[in-house]
Parts: sequence; structure tokens; C-alpha cells
Amino acid sequence: MSKAHRNTIFVENAEILAHEAHAAGQFVMRVQAPECAQRATPGSFAHIQCDPMLPMRRPISIQRVSSQQGWVEFLYKVVGEGTRLLATRKVGECVSTMGPIGNPFELHADRTRPLLLGGGVGIPPMVFLADYLRQVQTGFQPLLLMGSEVPFPFKTQPSQIMVPGIPEGVIAASAQMDDWNIPSRLASLQDYAGVYQGYITDLARHWLTSLDPQSLQEVELFACGPHPMLEAVAALAREFGLPAQVSLEEFMACAVGGCAGCVVEVKTPAGPAMKRVCVDGPVFEAQSVFF
Repeated sequence: MSKAHRNTIFVENAEILAHEAHAAGQFVMRVQAPECAQRATPGSFAHIQCDPMLPMRRPISIQRVSSQQGWVEFLYKVVGEGTRLLATRKVGECVSTMGPIGNPFELHADRTRPLLLGGGVGIPPMVFLADYLRQVQTGFQPLLLMGSEVPFPFKTQPSQIMVPGIPEGVIAASAQMDDWNIPSRLASLQDYAGVYQGYITDLARHWLTSLDPQSLQEVELFACGPHPMLEAVAALAREFGLPAQVSLEEFMACAVGGCAGCVVEVKTPAGPAMKRVCVDGPVFEAQSVFF
């Protein structure tokens, strides 16, 4: 099966164009990787060599790309030795980048109100999907909800875009999304001004409950984040009878389907099966994973 991905994944010696530090050990890194940028789609990721002395690569979700300018952008958080070393890399240095890897999110023409849910370092695929929707796809009306228990790694502001069904006073949003004319709102258990005080799935439930039956049938959920959040997204989708796609986060060694170190159990028409998150995913239908 891994042979199917030959000539679609590229190893590039990617120059670091920008590397910005944010609160709580979060970093946004942009690299020049034209082959990856040309082929990346929302939901795909790259396998990055964090340091020449550390052979094992780290999988990091793609946040944005420019196929014209050839750059790829990542958001990551320092959680171990690999990402700690990556955080020390400077602009002008090169990192070995292997990508794009994985199957992307799939949009459906009859589900024109995609609800995007990103938690923590699961935010990047949702930003990528929002960017894709504004640039490539027409006729969709996305709503992006993002959750974090540390300060958000982007500029926030009171939104200029009204969102019916969102609780009064929840007005904090991504400034970039407002610039893109994409409505967004933020959720956290921390006491951040204008941010929904609670879980991102509870904020989503507020919005879904406000929709009339016809509008509800136009919704599909897309999510990436920690396992408990994705499990809650699957439950939310069952509650409202909606389709949902989730991007899983798993440790992996090779990231090209050879080692089978990132397998998860997935429900299929033929019964339970073990699927590789790297090349069979990372995007799966939510109910096939959380059943």
C-alpha cells in the first residue's frame, strides 16, 4: 500500500524563512519547500528533521501554504527533545522536510456550512482548511472555532463579524480570520476576555442548537485536536445527526506506511481493521474511529 504514495511525497532541504516564538512554547515556522507547497491539501502534514543530530523526524501539521511562492507554514509546540531542538533553529538555516503526507479533508457540495473545530496544536489544519475555502472553494459558509488552554498563538481581536447562535459576549476572534471575512470564535477554560468559558464542543453545541432544521442539514464537522476533544466531537456529531471528519494526532516513526507504528482501530463495512494514521489518514470519518 505504501507504494501508492511514491512520487507524491518529497524530501526537501527547506530554508527557514521565518520562525516566530509565542507564549507557552509555541512556534510558527515558515520554510521554503516548493514541492510540498505545490501539493499540500488541508489535513496533510510534513515529517520534519528537527536537528541533524536527531535522526527521528517529527510529524507536524501544515497550517498554510503558498503554491506560488513555494513556502509552507507550521505551528508547533515544544513538548519533547525533538521540538525543543527545532525551536532553536534560526532563519536562514535548512531543515529536511518530507511531505506532504496523508489524505486530506473532503468537502461535500451539499454541506455548505462547514463547522471547523481546532484545539491546541490541532488548530493548523483548520486554518489551512479555512484558507483553502476562501481561496479555492466558493459557495461555502465556514465557521471556525478554536480552543486553547494557553494564550492563542496569533493576534486576537473583538470580531467585526456577527455570528447568530454564539452566546452574548463571546466576541474574541482571530484577527486573520476577520481579515479573510471568515467568522471565528475562541474557547478556553482560562479567563480570557471575550473568549467562551468552556470546551470548544460546548460552544459548537450553542451554535448548532440555534440552527433551523434546514440549515442544520447543511452542516458538516471538521476537527483536529487532542484525543478527548475528538471523541467529544464525534459524540456531538451523533447528537445532531451530522457527518464529521477528524484528523488524528499520533506518534509515528517513518510516516510513509512502512513501520505500522501509528495504527488505530477503524470500523469498516467488513469489520474492525487496523489503519495507519500517516498514509491511511490522518483524516478519518469520526464515527469509524470513535464507535
